[in-house]
Amino acid sequence: MRILAVESSCDESAVAVLDSACGLLAHELFSQVELHRLYGGVVPELASRDHVRRLLPLTRAALERAQSGPEDLHGVAYTAGPGLIGALLTGAAFARSLAYGWRLPAVGVHHLEAHLLAPLLEPEAPPFPHVALLVSGGHTMLIEVREPGAYRPLGETRDDAAGEAFDKTAKLLGLPYPGGPELARCAERGRPGVFTFPRPMLDRPGLEFSFSGLKTAVLHALRGRTLEPQLIADVSHAVQDAIVETLVAKALRAVEETGLDALVVAGGVGANRRLRARLGEAAAAWGARVWYPRIEFCTDNAAMIAMAGLLRLEAGERATLAIQARAHWPLASLTPLLRTASAREAT
Repeated sequence: MRILAVESSCDESAVAVLDSACGLLAHELFSQVELHRLYGGVVPELASRDHVRRLLPLTRAALERAQSGPEDLHGVAYTAGPGLIGALLTGAAFARSLAYGWRLPAVGVHHLEAHLLAPLLEPEAPPFPHVALLVSGGHTMLIEVREPGAYRPLGETRDDAAGEAFDKTAKLLGLPYPGGPELARCAERGRPGVFTFPRPMLDRPGLEFSFSGLKTAVLHALRGRTLEPQLIADVSHAVQDAIVETLVAKALRAVEETGLDALVVAGGVGANRRLRARLGEAAAAWGARVWYPRIEFCTDNAAMIAMAGLLRLEAGERATLAIQARAHWPLASLTPLLRTASAREAT
């Protein structure tokens, strides 16, 4: 089966072509970072309008790179949620129109499920079941992934997610949008031990997170100080260490509680080099192994939407003609893929 996939949940416009036999044939992406940098964050209306401009040229480029036409495709997948509702509707309307015009089945994909399944794009896929640390945008979650589509939440953030903590503290330091990657770059020049920030909720049992207090701690640490380059680097180093150590400790706690020895890290924060290094060391000491998507598939992209969409189309799922998108969509509400496929075979 060969499908075309569209991603438009936030500030990346992306299109990919994936073949179940030949793998990823094309992946095109346009980032809106420069568009939103002037405002210090994503402006939803501007994001939606830019998706309108970008999706058709990206689709043409992806099909050309994949040496495919509509007659070579067997379906269309698109991000149906969660995300910015205007951006989602733009991509959903575009993808459903393509599917209708080409007389192809379509399926709406859960954005977080796509992040969880992104490692399946790699030559060596993680085994099932496994524990997943999902750190994407406004989400920080630990999930037991029993099989594709079957997800049991183990713990999530009570307030700010890890990505939001990176971005908000970066803003306090005067770093440009997007703040998380900028803070990580500054942290490389920081000196260890100059600042120490709290590791939230590590002193109590459970697998939940809380990062809102980190921003407050940084605000107090900066009071009365001039934002000089070395100060920014030192604070960035301490902030990154606090977030990374919290994520590592909770992830290993989830591994211990579930008895699983496979851990997947997915989402934009999964591209953080410090997190990868610390988690790899700590997991090895526990006798566990960590799987990641490649860096380009940690952030929002259409290749991961294609992977999730391909599996659901192969399992017999089909969207109706209605154009549907959800700003909020509980991950646990999804239907297990293998169970769906088995039920279809039984009929």
